[in-house]
Amino acid sequence: MEGFVYVIIALVVFILAVIAANVKIVPQSKAYVIERLGTYQSTWQTGLHIKIPIFERVAKIVSLKEQIVDFKPQPVITKDNVTMQIDTVVFFQITDPKLYTYGVEHPLAAIENLTATTLRNIIGELELDHTLTSRDTINAKIRGILDEATDPWGIKVNRVELKNILPPREIQDAMEKQMKAERERREAILRAEGDKESKILVAQGQKEAKILAAQADKEAAILHADAVREQKIREADGEAQAIIAIQKAEAQGIELINAARPGKEVIALRSLESLQKVADGQATKIIIPSEIQSIAGLAASVTELVKE
Repeated sequence: MEGFVYVIIALVVFILAVIAANVKIVPQSKAYVIERLGTYQSTWQTGLHIKIPIFERVAKIVSLKEQIVDFKPQPVITKDNVTMQIDTVVFFQITDPKLYTYGVEHPLAAIENLTATTLRNIIGELELDHTLTSRDTINAKIRGILDEATDPWGIKVNRVELKNILPPREIQDAMEKQMKAERERREAILRAEGDKESKILVAQGQKEAKILAAQADKEAAILHADAVREQKIREADGEAQAIIAIQKAEAQGIELINAARPGKEVIALRSLESLQKVADGQATKIIIPSEIQSIAGLAASVTELVKE
């Protein structure tokens, strides 16, 4: 009886162990490919699952995360017969675990060989210079070809990057010399352009200085001419005003004389005074009107009578 109890306990423990061994919890970003009697049964996604013992088994555990594989450098030959080493990095993701499990025997090796073959075909159509400057184009072409070829394997190729392009050492030396010569050429051009711009700026400065000096001389001459003209205008105005004042004074004197109604004797005396002023000059001959002569004779007779 006691032995029977032990058997029951052992059987229960065995059953529990079998159940525990067949209870599977699929974690996030994983997928389990299940086979039943050697045939594909289903794909378990995230969650709790129980498989049938003996009849079912987990054929493959597939990661659904994006994966990165770095392939070793591959020798390729360009169109101009230059051999170089190029290593690539492929970013891919498994989209169908069933196709990934049963589509190809060694998926990573298949991708590597397909990448190398595609790379050789693409580089073989390009020359060295074009290869070195067309990484984006090469990446896009390789990605398109790989993505189409790996679709039956349940693989999605997201990106392909050329990690390194290593030409032969002599080509690298020639390229370095070429780059150095190009840098020196650009430096010489920049220096010449700098000297040219400096000379142009100096010439422009001198030109502007001469223009400003000429403008200053012109403005000074204009100001001087304006000042002389204004001075002449003021002098002419003064002379005109003086002439007008004299004429006004003479007119007023004539008006006063006319208002006083002078006789012939007064007029004769004024004429004598004017004659005296004329005689004080440098003239050698003086013509005396007859009226003045008679008045002068009368004046002389009056003077003699007074003396007697």
